Amino acid sequence: MKTFKNYTPHPIALNDGRTFASEGLARVSATFTPFDENGVCEQQFGDITGLPEPTDGVLYIVSVLVLIAAKQAGRTDCVVPATGHPDCKRNDKGFILSVPGFVR
Repeated sequence: MKTFKNYTPHPIALNDGRTFASEGLARVSATFTPFDENGVCEQQFGDITGLPEPTDGVLYIVSVLVLIAAKQAGRTDCVVPATGHPDCKRNDKGFILSVPGFVR
């Protein structure tokens, strides 16, 4: 069984009752072009910051942007909460309370 470490800014709750408190914050750096006459600019993503080096037996819970950047860098130790899964538990306003697991 793998150990999960949460590098998102908020706790992650699974449907089985497990929760993972934030242990840090992984982000992807970004640069922006100037805004055009319509108030639109382009964004380019760069390096990942705040994500520990791979550790045997550990999966890092991250945001989707970090997952994409990590995959492009060849990492296989990052996952995101399965927020699109039909077994997500939601409150009466549709906000996610817990997820059934993670996706790569």
